[in-house]
Amino acid sequence: MPFLQVHLTLDGLDPDAAEEACFATGAVSVTMTDAGDTPILEPLPGATPLWPATAISALYEADTPEATLADALRALLDAPALQLRFEAIADKAWEREWLKDFRPMRFGERLWICPGGMLPPADASPAPQIVWLDPGLAFGTGTHATTALCLTWLDSAALTGARVLDVGCGSGILAVAALRLGAGSAHALDIDPQALIATADNAARNNLSARLSIAAATAEWGGGYEVVLANILAEPLIQLAATIAAATRPGGHVVLSGLLVPQAEAVTAAYLPWFDMELPRERDGWIGLVGRRRP
Repeated sequence: MPFLQVHLTLDGLDPDAAEEACFATGAVSVTMTDAGDTPILEPLPGATPLWPATAISALYEADTPEATLADALRALLDAPALQLRFEAIADKAWEREWLKDFRPMRFGERLWICPGGMLPPADASPAPQIVWLDPGLAFGTGTHATTALCLTWLDSAALTGARVLDVGCGSGILAVAALRLGAGSAHALDIDPQALIATADNAARNNLSARLSIAAATAEWGGGYEVVLANILAEPLIQLAATIAAATRPGGHVVLSGLLVPQAEAVTAAYLPWFDMELPRERDGWIGLVGRRRP
């Protein structure tokens, strides 16, 4: 269905109060974004900080009177000079909008991540190993550098018959890619129920459900994995170092991502008691770490 979208210029107004005013006047959704260039990459657990300069956009039913809405928002916020910009939003299949920027992508030599209905180039060589992917509402298409670092490592690894653990599976892209590249089985974990649904859907889409088990991250992880993948964030990786080490068999590999370059030293130090760490791999300011479990 079409919508009326209003953009608010806050100019010092409290973003939370502006959000409440939008909902009070009938908004069906409110989005807060960075109005400047101050990314918040890793807030503390339980914290939901806003940017120093926050922009707000709200969606209303298409027939909402603009003048009436403007008057109501200005009155609720006690801001007679509040600047508002209105925009008509055409009807779209919103759940499929991500497809317009998602095309077949190659990682390493063989591995291709493809949205449904799209194929690698006909002349792709060597023979493509294709993962069909629909991320749903979960993170992970391969377009982000952290995911790309893990996928490229997987393409280069000897995975035949390996048992793989994917910690923080998101869309399931890493676990499914490992299976497509020859892993014998994979176990995928996440704290987000939506991620578990997306992972199950993508495993089924690739006819790999029989070799993939899925569970909440609070469940038992098991052990003896030849490869443990964890594309999450620096602080959780540090906190989970001992648990990840216990899940990795001697001689097995850990692949860590979700890190900015300045965070690599602290995460590396957390894993050195158990792993011999390889040279890190960097991409677009993000970094991937690989370690081999010592006996």
